[in-house]
Amino acid sequence: MRFIQSIHDVSSLCPPTSFEFASQRIPIAWVEQSLAATKTASIRRRKLPAEQVVWLVIGMALFRDRSIHAVVEQLGLAHDDAGGGRGSVVAASVAEARSRLGAEPMRILFEKTASAWTADSIEQDRWHGLGVRVLDGTTISVPDTPENHAHFGRPGTSRGGPSAYPKARLVALSAPRTHLLAALAIGKYRDGELAMAEQLRPHIPDQSITIVDRGFLAYPTLNKLHDAQRERHWLTRAKTTSAWRRIKRLGRDDELVQMRFSPQARKADPSLPEKFTARAIRYQRRGFKPQHLLTSLVDPVKYSAAEIVALYHERWEIELAFDEKKTHLLERQETLRSKTEQGVQQEIWGLAIAYNLIRLMMARVAAQAGVPPLRISFWNSLLTIRNFMLMAWHDAPGTLPRLLASLLRQMRLLILPPRRLRSSPRQVKIKMSNYPKKPPLPHSRSKSERVH
Repeated sequence: MRFIQSIHDVSSLCPPTSFEFASQRIPIAWVEQSLAATKTASIRRRKLPAEQVVWLVIGMALFRDRSIHAVVEQLGLAHDDAGGGRGSVVAASVAEARSRLGAEPMRILFEKTASAWTADSIEQDRWHGLGVRVLDGTTISVPDTPENHAHFGRPGTSRGGPSAYPKARLVALSAPRTHLLAALAIGKYRDGELAMAEQLRPHIPDQSITIVDRGFLAYPTLNKLHDAQRERHWLTRAKTTSAWRRIKRLGRDDELVQMRFSPQARKADPSLPEKFTARAIRYQRRGFKPQHLLTSLVDPVKYSAAEIVALYHERWEIELAFDEKKTHLLERQETLRSKTEQGVQQEIWGLAIAYNLIRLMMARVAAQAGVPPLRISFWNSLLTIRNFMLMAWHDAPGTLPRLLASLLRQMRLLILPPRRLRSSPRQVKIKMSNYPKKPPLPHSRSKSERVH
């Protein structure tokens, strides 16, 4: 990728303050390692080799308003016949190049970058010495093709029948104070979030607390998240059906409780104990019904109830991160672009890398401005970075230091005012349409049969 290569070529010439973020971006060696691990590196000379396709997949996420072929052309990703500068490729060649690459190199590259980038963020934003993580799931619509329909499946609707588009299920582990994605699992719509969360457990660091949505409130899952020796803790909101027995009163609306694993859970996993100890905190926010929080943080002196309640509400940050990806990065499009299962997974990994790249730079700008990373506007940062990349593509490499310094100055102007404390329950402004739903495509029939 000319932009990234140029960054590395001129990095030694740039002032440290204007080039600090570049050293944290994607080293070319990481791309090569991801391709080598999956044996997808291009051996013979191609106009669009695998190394360039990796950047294409990331560019697809950064430039959602352009076609895939336009991303290749406008960012100069194709080599010319002599192997020197920019060339052009036909749209069919772009699809073939993506197919050759597959999804696995993008997954490996995401894990490499996420591990490196979130390691710094967790050190900077500790809560009582614990790194904070949030675990939650969401879904994303994919194009209505026979392969996507067969692989991912689709949910039902309240009106009866299936939804308009197949959906992929995602479970993410996120750093709430920077919105950086630490880990991601991709599955079919029917896959259970609890089972998918098991894939992310190895990515939870020591000396940390994981805030989970109450949809993950399954005691075997919470038991696996907790590791006293490695100081891994969990925090969640109780369901109305949650039951426990009080052992000790720790304070007002704060008690140590004993909870039991169900016989079914112990049969499925004989290593589970019969019961375990947790802490239950009752609280009420204005305009809402009383709630209970459950946590493995049982020391009331080190971790006060009021601080735990305040910490739990950082869980909402992952919902805002999901919104940034779907609303801003995908620009409210109904679905992703890819029409095959491998293409969908490849595109999601590229989307995750692109999102983290933006968030990483926002964190660097926030540090220079002396404000929290969440005080920087995501949408305006995305627009600024897009414009910078297009300018960098068409300017000589020697002008990059000046452009980078200008980019950082522009982003420092994107500081948002402090957030307001809101206490309104969830509501919708616009109700569902009264028009009937369009039926799904008849996937069981061939194209020729549908035409005739």
